[in-house]
Amino acid sequence: MYTIGKGGDENHVLASNQELAELGAEVVRIDRGGDVTYHGPGQIVGYPILDLTAYGSDIHRYLRALEEVIILTLEDFDIEASREEGMTGVWVNGEKIGAIGVKVSRWVTMHGFALNVSTDLSRFDRIIPCGIFHKGVTSMERLLGRPVAAADVTRRLSEIMCAVFGATPVHIAPETINARIAHLDPGSLQTSAA
Repeated sequence: MYTIGKGGDENHVLASNQELAELGAEVVRIDRGGDVTYHGPGQIVGYPILDLTAYGSDIHRYLRALEEVIILTLEDFDIEASREEGMTGVWVNGEKIGAIGVKVSRWVTMHGFALNVSTDLSRFDRIIPCGIFHKGVTSMERLLGRPVAAADVTRRLSEIMCAVFGATPVHIAPETINARIAHLDPGSLQTSAA
């Protein structure tokens, strides 16, 4: 699936409708920040739900903290990742490994990040990822040259997320989450880019 954020450009989807149909892929416009990206097998997609009033009511600080979570997780797998000046996300040697696109309503976060673990990187050939023409994408498995267990990465992401935000994870059924966000006023929404 390809998703396009609120400010995204549909021209950044390079595949024709026929090619998308042959791939069994769809393009969905969603209400997060950022441009177009791919979501599929081999990615870990994290949608943290936090009340940012407890974290300084600062969206940019939140984005940098999400980047830090991914950077520290990758460090545990012997991958040296970093930020790129003026861009949101996590990078290794000039290639994006972690995309971030969030939405904030009444200072409660929605959407989040996608980390490429064993992603089929050829899927990114059909888009201009995040609207960035001059950078590529990569994955943990490509960098390490070996399989990486998604469960191990997910466990470390969760532990590091809790450490960075000083939080305790709360497991909530999807139905409960849907009921809680259904009442939000769309006019109060704030978005931030990937």
